[in-house]
Amino acid sequence: MTNGNSLDPWYDSYAQRTAGLSASEVRALFAVASRPEVVSLAGGMPYVSALPRELVTGSLDRVMAEDAAMALQYGGGQGLRSLREHIVDVMSLEGIRASAEDVVVTTGSQHALDLVTRLFIDPGDVVLAESPSYVGAIGVFRSYQAETVHVTTDENGLVPEALREAIANLRTQGKRIKFLYTIPNFHNPAGVTMSRERRIEILDICRSNNILVLEDNPYGLLWFDEPAPQAIRSIDEEGVVYLGSFSKTLAPGFRVGWALAPHAIREKLVLANESAVLAPNSFGQYVVNAYLDAADWKGQVDTFRGLYAERRDAMMSAMGEFLPDLSWTKPNGGFFVWLTLPESLDSKAMLPRAVKELVAYTPGTAFYADGRGGGHIRLSFCYPTPDQIRVGVKRLANVVNDELELIETFGPTTRPNTLVRPTSSVSAPPPNIS
Repeated sequence: MTNGNSLDPWYDSYAQRTAGLSASEVRALFAVASRPEVVSLAGGMPYVSALPRELVTGSLDRVMAEDAAMALQYGGGQGLRSLREHIVDVMSLEGIRASAEDVVVTTGSQHALDLVTRLFIDPGDVVLAESPSYVGAIGVFRSYQAETVHVTTDENGLVPEALREAIANLRTQGKRIKFLYTIPNFHNPAGVTMSRERRIEILDICRSNNILVLEDNPYGLLWFDEPAPQAIRSIDEEGVVYLGSFSKTLAPGFRVGWALAPHAIREKLVLANESAVLAPNSFGQYVVNAYLDAADWKGQVDTFRGLYAERRDAMMSAMGEFLPDLSWTKPNGGFFVWLTLPESLDSKAMLPRAVKELVAYTPGTAFYADGRGGGHIRLSFCYPTPDQIRVGVKRLANVVNDELELIETFGPTTRPNTLVRPTSSVSAPPPNIS
């Protein structure tokens, strides 16, 4: 047996990549933030209470009456054929023409993200990602010992010239770039949407540099004022792997997502899926399939759109009233707003004081692989009611103003070095901040 240490006798036996599984520095704060008196603007949890119970129970009843023997059994590694056909119909709403043969059902899109990374990443490879990027993706890339390089993003999404520069710099250093990871619609955490023109230009850049595009699109159907541009995958079938999910348009508890991939990649995804889980959740697939068969699912997506738009508006109004001197993104869909703090404030350092004042948020540092982000906050409007949002933003404004008063009185503190990369230990995301 290995010597280990006094707390874990197997410490010396773990693979190097397990360094990416260490606990987050803010995890304990989110346990406090789960108290009912705390208004949480942190978690990206869909408001599943808006899903009529009879739609779900009707689907459950049909599955148990008609397909119980199959739904309760192992399934195939690619997923239920009829569900994959429904997924093709769902993707067609965003301009994608596809075959059910090239769809692989997964245990949520996070699982699909893990499988794609597993297929392509060797230790030391580079993944390009937006600045900032989804915390769950950063964690996956780290777990496979990839280097995540952030590329500048503005109100129109990823900046093409910054992408060109990043690729050129990395190639000069002799590094291998495996793929570009992007959330083009209603970005998590930034809330911005990539313009149609940029989608075409960024795809051209990746094609010319032989870089795969990994398009993650959990929020695309949840637009408010107008639909997002059609998916990047609608432009190119061979250079894009597209990830989708029912977590935001139905419910995350079913854990049903998918990957749409070029044929050769699809074959390897099925094998990787079977290696990881034997088969995706059969029962969840059958229930989602029954729901898509019988329910007015497009009407339910419209209901979610209206609900989230109302909450987005409540957040915009409250921030305009209570934080008028700050700046933030104005999302046209999805769940999130990206708030920029005054230069002297640090979102991570401020979080304990915010929780004490009964409001929680996610500090911007969670969305960078290199320690940046202290000058930003991600606020989520999907779960709290409009009244709760107003209360939460008012409490946050009080915290910000109190911090600014302290700095005015005692002088500024230095924000932590934002460019130091983690070495041996990498924080996992706090719970419920997806």
